Amino acid sequence: MELRLSFEAGGPSSSLHIVTKKCYICDKWGALKMSKSVEVAVKNRIKNRGRGWCFTPLHFEGLGSNEAIRQALSRLQKDKFIRRLAQGIYDYPKEHRTLGVIPPNLNLVAKAIAEKNGVQIQPAGAHAANLTGLSEQIPGRLIFLTEGPSRKVKIGNQEIVFKKATKKIMSSSGTREGLIIQAFKNLGKDHIDETIRARTRKFLKPSSEKEIRKNMKFAPAWVRALVFEITEINK
Repeated sequence: MELRLSFEAGGPSSSLHIVTKKCYICDKWGALKMSKSVEVAVKNRIKNRGRGWCFTPLHFEGLGSNEAIRQALSRLQKDKFIRRLAQGIYDYPKEHRTLGVIPPNLNLVAKAIAEKNGVQIQPAGAHAANLTGLSEQIPGRLIFLTEGPSRKVKIGNQEIVFKKATKKIMSSSGTREGLIIQAFKNLGKDHIDETIRARTRKFLKPSSEKEIRKNMKFAPAWVRALVFEITEINK
């Protein structure tokens, strides 16, 4: 027996078309609601971290898909809620009543990049000397030693430079001693005068002898000897 089905206008085929269209609209509406939900979650995390926070899409892992997070950040940037500093790098800008929007803190930008790449960083050069208070010179570019690859990141008219360093050099990263090592190397042995010695002693005061010895292990011999002398640690 042969069974033939024929659909006329207004018949089952029209109903099927309407149902399909309703499903498409429902899917689109569901995706829109989910996208908005991700945006709200991203925005709340930014607010909770406070103004001045620098971040990348990785800092919102778990709030939605990678694409949804990137779209949320793009919309927030277009709304001028956040600021795009470079590709994949944003901040929640601080604002001054008179000066308006404040430039980003490049140390926080460098930290966000390091967290994104899962590496340690260590301020070096004139930047380290400035952070320790051994120099009042404000460098035009910030240099950081890193376990990762060397690269440069342009932020406005300033530059962050990442230089690949050995594991021994990076062993003291994130410590007061690590900063002093890099500051001394920048200043040079012949420029460690009494003023620098006094400032170094004050900067390292919170460190214990054990911490100083540990973090000076791979420092240049002349730096280690000077620091031990300044902090009155027996060699």
